Amino acid sequence: MNEEQQQDDLKIVEELKEAGENIRKEISKVIIGQQDVIQQLLTVLLANGHALLIGVPGLAKTLLINTLSRTLDLKFSRIQFTPDLMPSDITGTEILEEDRTTGHREFKFIRGPIFANVILADEVNRTPPKTQAALLQAMQEHEVTAAGESMKLDEPFFVLATQNPIEQEGTYPLPEAQLDRFMFSIYMDYPSRIEEIEIARSTTSVQEAEPEHILTGTDVKKLQQLIRRVPVADHVVEYAVSLARMTRPNEPDSPAFIRDRVSWGAGPRASQYLILGAKARSVLMGNYTPTPEDVRALALPVLRHRIVTNFNADADGVTADDIITQLMEETKGA
Repeated sequence: MNEEQQQDDLKIVEELKEAGENIRKEISKVIIGQQDVIQQLLTVLLANGHALLIGVPGLAKTLLINTLSRTLDLKFSRIQFTPDLMPSDITGTEILEEDRTTGHREFKFIRGPIFANVILADEVNRTPPKTQAALLQAMQEHEVTAAGESMKLDEPFFVLATQNPIEQEGTYPLPEAQLDRFMFSIYMDYPSRIEEIEIARSTTSVQEAEPEHILTGTDVKKLQQLIRRVPVADHVVEYAVSLARMTRPNEPDSPAFIRDRVSWGAGPRASQYLILGAKARSVLMGNYTPTPEDVRALALPVLRHRIVTNFNADADGVTADDIITQLMEETKGA
């Protein structure tokens, strides 16, 4: 990287910090609280990843994503996943079109809701694996194959899938291999008492807030390229890799509680996402390079859906979050 490029990047980092604060401010006009969730969504977006959002109904998940897309001036599309949803309902379908003048008939492809910038896949575990696979291919390849052709999706392309943690009846849980496609698994909790009072007050009045555009799709693409150029010190990379490897029970450096309570640990994609996420987080906070603290801050959303607990953990009521938190405590001095 030449000196001129470095100077330009440093200037963009300053602008991005201000833009990030403005985005949070605009989203707060509509969404009360949930600042950690908003920060994690911005981190995933800048890292060019996708997120799985887990929360009970009524926490404004759809409104949050819609509001984020409006502050970024991006095209938003919501897909309600149901047991009878077909892959073509996501990707699009061919129809036979007739020219009334000539009588000539030809097939025309009608694009599905996947052709947008921000996709909300609502209750993704309510549709069969075949339909889930259509979404996951688009997430991985950023393209759709239909009618024998591959069509590139518009960039930036960001998928946010939601799951309801309460009802499991009539669902098709995503296998671990497919969960691994999501950069973050984000837990959305209930608001505090004060926040809920403000929610009740603001959502039952006549006044309706309208967030302003802060960034365009072109701006987001430039920022995603910037994140890739952010330098990372060797010790930060080594820490992220060590953290991911220590979740694997067959590793010699794994703590005893990992070997006792984990069946499968996080794969190499976890290391990649820890570093990419740390880059995005540091830049959002106005820093020019990530630290181990940035990696630690993202350990839960990156690792929680990549760890498979065993019978011992289940019997003791120990969750993946508990295991990651304990691992963080044991590696504090790293």
